[in-house]
Amino acid sequence: MSNNVQVVGVGMIPFMKPGASDTYDVMGERAVRAALSDAGIGYELVQQAYAGYVFGDSTSGQAALYGVGLSGIPVLNVNNNCASGSSALWMARQAVASGAAECVLAFGFEQMQRGALGGGKPADRPPAMKRGLDAAVAAQGWQEGAPTAAQLFGGAGQAYMNRYGISNEAFARIAVKSRKHAANNPYAVFRDPITVEEVLASPHQYGPLTRLMCCPPTCGAAAAIITSEDFARRHGLRTDVRIAAQEMTTDFPGAFDSGDMVKTAGYDMAKTAAARVYEAAGVGPEDVRVVELHDCFTSNEFITYEALGLTPEGTAEKFVMDDDNTYGGRVVVNPSGGLMSKGHPLGATGLAQCTELVWQLRGQSAARQVDGNLTHALQHNLGLGGACVVTLYEKAN
Repeated sequence: MSNNVQVVGVGMIPFMKPGASDTYDVMGERAVRAALSDAGIGYELVQQAYAGYVFGDSTSGQAALYGVGLSGIPVLNVNNNCASGSSALWMARQAVASGAAECVLAFGFEQMQRGALGGGKPADRPPAMKRGLDAAVAAQGWQEGAPTAAQLFGGAGQAYMNRYGISNEAFARIAVKSRKHAANNPYAVFRDPITVEEVLASPHQYGPLTRLMCCPPTCGAAAAIITSEDFARRHGLRTDVRIAAQEMTTDFPGAFDSGDMVKTAGYDMAKTAAARVYEAAGVGPEDVRVVELHDCFTSNEFITYEALGLTPEGTAEKFVMDDDNTYGGRVVVNPSGGLMSKGHPLGATGLAQCTELVWQLRGQSAARQVDGNLTHALQHNLGLGGACVVTLYEKAN
């Protein structure tokens, strides 16, 4: 796979609380049109499309895309839990890199309901995440009434706290930081400031987690147009941002047999994918000054700092307390506000992260623009069950 893969267009719509948004098909169409407009091309040039979503019928991608046009192209629907959007992006990038197509659309959307993640669990089959849930029960038991996702990621946070003897103040500070960043993002749901005291005093969920340390259910959509460099130049499109490297991983044995909730919550997937990306691109975490990572819970953002090599293992608390995760520090993490404050419409999240990082590399992020000469931007999107996609974007010289 040798084609130089460009991101020539991105787009998203403002994320909203459940009940306040358009339906998924309308949201998806709006995001795709925004990406096409940004690229400066018509839909007739798109050769393949990949749609990411979690809650919906099997051809929901077609339902959203048919509002844009009826060109007969292949449309594939992708469900990889919370990594669905970046999984669609991974497939689009792979199609272009292999030469199978020159211009590909990746888009994602979600129309969610209020409350913690749930959904029907048919009694006649095991849940897809059974191994991870069994591992969690073996490691920490099970608390009836506590949200499942909070038990997994909260359990990981508690395991880290026990290992290094830290408090949960750092987790609270991440939530405060996310709101500060989101205040400058018109696409974000939660933009009002909060304090560490308010975060810690909000209703307890599980382990170290309170409600304000948990991302909200959200509705929204985002999209990206991926092309070869040759296609972009032939059509007069921009070639200023490319995908330098991308890796997708799934679970390793430690997620299920180590008794370590940090691993059960996806640490090894993220660490391995990031290491492979750095090696493939010939750069290191020290070259990255802006990151969009999967902060479904503040405990996961905290742990992911170390998985991505942004700070050595065992030092994430100092990284947070020194403000090395925000403007003026070592790296700006989630300038968009992240899942915590921008929102987390599951299928759209990976493409929204892509959109923010492309805007950052172009210098189009307005008040949340990371200062300095950005050359690389890193994206991390995680879905338990499991899938992790790490993508490194590079600004052309």
